[in-house]
Amino acid sequence: MRSPRRLLAGVVAGVVVIAGAGWAVGARLRSPADEAARRAAPAASLVTAAVERRKLVSTVVLSGMLEYGSPLPVTLAGVVGGDAELQRATRAPRKGRIGEGAVLMEVNGRPVFALRGAVPMHRTIAPGGKGADVRQLQRALRRLGYRAPASGVFDRATIAAVTGMYAEKGYEAQQPTLTERQTYETLRKAVRTARESLATEQQALDRGRDVLPLKVRLDNAEKDLKAARAALAEAESGGPTPADEADLAAADAAVRAARERLLEAEQALHQAISQPTTDPPTDPATSPTAGGTATPRPTASVDTSLLELKVANARADLAAAHQARDLALRKAEEAGESRLAELRRAVRTAKEAVVTAEQALRQARQLSPARMKVAGARADVAAAEEMLAEYARTYGVSIPPGELVFLPKLPARVQKVAVKPGRPVEGEVATVTSSAFAVTGSVEAAEAELLRPGMKATVELDSGRTYQARLSAVGEQAGRPGGEEPPEGSQAVLLSPTGRAGLRAGVAVTVRVTVGATEDPVLVVPVAAVITSADGRARVRVEYATDRTRDVEVRTGLTADGNVEVGGALKEGDRVVVSGG
Repeated sequence: MRSPRRLLAGVVAGVVVIAGAGWAVGARLRSPADEAARRAAPAASLVTAAVERRKLVSTVVLSGMLEYGSPLPVTLAGVVGGDAELQRATRAPRKGRIGEGAVLMEVNGRPVFALRGAVPMHRTIAPGGKGADVRQLQRALRRLGYRAPASGVFDRATIAAVTGMYAEKGYEAQQPTLTERQTYETLRKAVRTARESLATEQQALDRGRDVLPLKVRLDNAEKDLKAARAALAEAESGGPTPADEADLAAADAAVRAARERLLEAEQALHQAISQPTTDPPTDPATSPTAGGTATPRPTASVDTSLLELKVANARADLAAAHQARDLALRKAEEAGESRLAELRRAVRTAKEAVVTAEQALRQARQLSPARMKVAGARADVAAAEEMLAEYARTYGVSIPPGELVFLPKLPARVQKVAVKPGRPVEGEVATVTSSAFAVTGSVEAAEAELLRPGMKATVELDSGRTYQARLSAVGEQAGRPGGEEPPEGSQAVLLSPTGRAGLRAGVAVTVRVTVGATEDPVLVVPVAAVITSADGRARVRVEYATDRTRDVEVRTGLTADGNVEVGGALKEGDRVVVSGG
């Protein structure tokens, strides 16, 4: 018989087993509502980001190609050498560095020199030529050490400098061609022939009896005119005649003598008036003066009437002498004027005689057939001399248009050769670049609006090495090697690295152009956190407790790398909502 305790334990164990089985079965059996609730997505939670304080830098990133800068196609301005025959390259340009005064290539055995200058070669520079291209050539010659003026005229000194430059490179400066020499000699013979014809016709005219008397008359009239002019010039430059000078000298002597007599008479009168006289001494005993001392007494006044008369006469003589001198002077002046008037009349008469003789001779010669022949011969001489002078101005050492290539900057680099030895020279012969590196690339039109020349940039190679650079140009000013056009909807950009160590042309690079940056650390949030209200104001949602937010109005600034500068009632470390909620 079982005990009560064991029975109770069994009952409890059975109840526990039945309850566990019921719980297991109940856990597996759910209602449709419970099953739908269990499978529903959990409630969305907020995605936030912390407000940071740091410097913000906005960049435009582009891919580019590292090349030598300022590519420039080179073409020849015309023929090389004096003849316009087929232009064939006998030595092609060589890739690499080229300096001023170097021979870029040879055409038909003639050199093509590279010189620095902005004015392109466009004509044959011949003796006597003037212009900016000649002055540019002279400056280049001076830089190369040749003694050339800076006059802008292709003169003898410049020709000597050009000849020296050619000789130093082993060439001869362009001399006149055979055709030019033949033309020059033909023109010289034409001048000699015309002069000989003029001399023959002039000799026949001079021997003509019809004009010989008139020539003699003209010669005599010219001599008379010359003599009359000489006499007039002598009279105008000289003083009075010898007779007039003698009269004036006598009048001056009379004035001086009268002045001396007047002075003597006045001196005598003055002495007579100023000299005192006394009586003989008296007896002291009978003198009324106490002490017996004698006192002189003046006598009667001296008679000066004669002396006064002499003074009056001397004054009258002096006045008469002055009048006589004035009369002599007037006579001399009147005589001089009369003589000059007579000489001027003589000059006028001589001039009239010369004019009359010239007119008579001219009329006689114009009516003479010999005169007409001389006039025609003289015109032929003038025409022949003018043609020779005009041709001689450009005759001599010259520089054909194709023998000089002016480049904006030297030294430069020949980057591309477009002609081979033995091939005709047509169009572009080479492409030259500067010795400095440049990065070319393109950006979308929208990003191009953010770019300005002078902006700082960073050039990164595949190796990770970086170089500082500056944006040189955007758009049409940037250009592209070979004249390539940027992709549609893009604009070309050109950058200049500030260093060159380790750089090589033809390498792809990544460029980051800094378009904006904050000077100091600022508060930044993700761009997705900024919400623009209907009123145009920007705000962010700040989480101040779990899934609890408040709106904060902010001011936005620079945007870069998905972040934006903000200002307002925010502080570093605040959590702003990026999404959710």
